[in-house]
Amino acid sequence: MSLPAGFGLIAEDPAMGPQVTAQLARIEELLRESVANTDAFADQTSRHLVEAGGKRIRPLLAVLASHLGDPSRDEVVTAAVVVELTHLATLYHDDVMDSAPMRRGAPTAHELWGNSVAILTGDLIFARASTLVSDLGGRALKIQAETFERLCMGQLQETQGPRDGEDPRAHYISVLEGKTGSLVAAAGHFGAMLAGAPEEHIDVMVRYGEKVGVAFQLADDVIDVTGAKEKAGKRPGTDLREGVPTLPVLLLRERAAADPGDDDTRRVLGLVDGDLSSDEALADTVAALAAHPVAEESWAIARSWADEAVAALAPLPESTVKAALTSFAHAVVHRDV
Repeated sequence: MSLPAGFGLIAEDPAMGPQVTAQLARIEELLRESVANTDAFADQTSRHLVEAGGKRIRPLLAVLASHLGDPSRDEVVTAAVVVELTHLATLYHDDVMDSAPMRRGAPTAHELWGNSVAILTGDLIFARASTLVSDLGGRALKIQAETFERLCMGQLQETQGPRDGEDPRAHYISVLEGKTGSLVAAAGHFGAMLAGAPEEHIDVMVRYGEKVGVAFQLADDVIDVTGAKEKAGKRPGTDLREGVPTLPVLLLRERAAADPGDDDTRRVLGLVDGDLSSDEALADTVAALAAHPVAEESWAIARSWADEAVAALAPLPESTVKAALTSFAHAVVHRDV
């Protein structure tokens, strides 16, 4: 794992640059060691997503946060691996629930080995994360347990959908806070805490991480339903085809309800609610959504969450670390990470 584009300020820092690069390399090494298994089949299924790559934004945030304290502590690398393992485990489960055929440019585990194997592999990776976090002390274990609960609740909320009378957009944001924001916040929490940063700085990283996580997922969802940029291994419009409610579609429905005479909005909504089984129909719908004003409105909302994350950094002293965290927040909505 190397520094993404936009982080030249770290690479140019003679003290921070080499240390961050070494931390990221060690995380990648330990990640592979952590999923290794003496059973050949379990080893194959557990390595599947690790070897497919990924953005590794959670470990990167843990590393950046650790530079608010003593980043040389071994616990920082361990915690960074814990959050990435937890993320990987959820992907095995999510892909089963969503019937997703591809992940990171490769067939999903359930497509290769069936649902039961995919679910059990996710459970196995969760177990490895639990073993690692148990060595980090009671406070870390509590953070992991609370984060895991929020991940499950976020998924359950998404599965159930909004309750009667609940605002769909508020429900959607709540789902993102649970499914994505909680684990990104945990990465910042772990990195700062295990590096011995002051408590007020740890609190900053928790607030910052939650907002960055939501900004990241908002951008991911907009990319999917507008085809703004094809994500590796995932066809634009996958969420549309699966009927997953995302921000552009929610905004489209809000517009249609507010102005029934808006013919363009009604036309695009008709495409969204139509038969998207064919690739041609899906591509037409993605193109129509991308051209509609809700696409830019969605991007503006994603950027506003990133801006709120940057604002949360205000209590930190001016430093290379603070500048890097600012770049990180902007990068998650401009897809440099």
